[in-house]
Amino acid sequence: MHGPRRDTRGIVDARELFARVRFRRRLPAPELQPYLEHYWLIDGSLDAPYTSHVVPHPSVNVVFEHGYAHPEIAGVGLGLFSRVLDGTVRVAGVQFRPGGFRPFRAEPVSRWTGRHVRLTDVPAALVLDVEDEDERVAALDTFLQSWGPTPDPQATSAMELVQRIRDDREIRRVSDFARSEGVAVRTMQRLFADYVGVSPKWVILRYRIHEALERAESEVEWARLAADLGYSDQAHLVRDFTQTVGVSPTAYAKALT
Repeated sequence: MHGPRRDTRGIVDARELFARVRFRRRLPAPELQPYLEHYWLIDGSLDAPYTSHVVPHPSVNVVFEHGYAHPEIAGVGLGLFSRVLDGTVRVAGVQFRPGGFRPFRAEPVSRWTGRHVRLTDVPAALVLDVEDEDERVAALDTFLQSWGPTPDPQATSAMELVQRIRDDREIRRVSDFARSEGVAVRTMQRLFADYVGVSPKWVILRYRIHEALERAESEVEWARLAADLGYSDQAHLVRDFTQTVGVSPTAYAKALT
């Protein structure tokens, strides 16, 4: 891995957020990189409240946030995630690869799906009181290394399968995907429940919406995009987009102008 990804997929109206706060991604220590997407850091000082919105990735996050005494485990979010930012903003987050959290916690990842659980045995000051950014990243490394990880071939398999879904827009049906991987649909569904926290069908849909969000920031022909993403027609894309983001694709695109 040469660097953290630079796309804004999942962040609703990323330009507006970035105009208000400093947002960075940083790589973890090399031994943690097989399991993590990146660390994400947000700092700022706001004169008025601003509500940020994110369409979550199929990833577990651990989040240290100013104003809270302890970090939290944020399981895969099933709907739109909103957070009001106001005053002093300092957040340090760990985004695990889909499938990468299980080696740090030996229990089904579906247990955390849709939940936010405080880690009351971990002080947030461990990370947030560190002023130097490199030292803050090192503090995150030390925190995670205290958890493990424990190598797990099933976790590796889950991470690879999700990465294929992310990279290949031709993967549209779970049955076809499972057949191409030489596994039964039920076997793949159990693997995703235990290691990703959501179903393979959910992952396919979520990555489609992420791409639609990103493409909406420029001029887009929605019927063509629907076909590119594997939808049978534009109406299905509009329905999924609206249910996930809360507004229609055209209303979202208009709000960005």
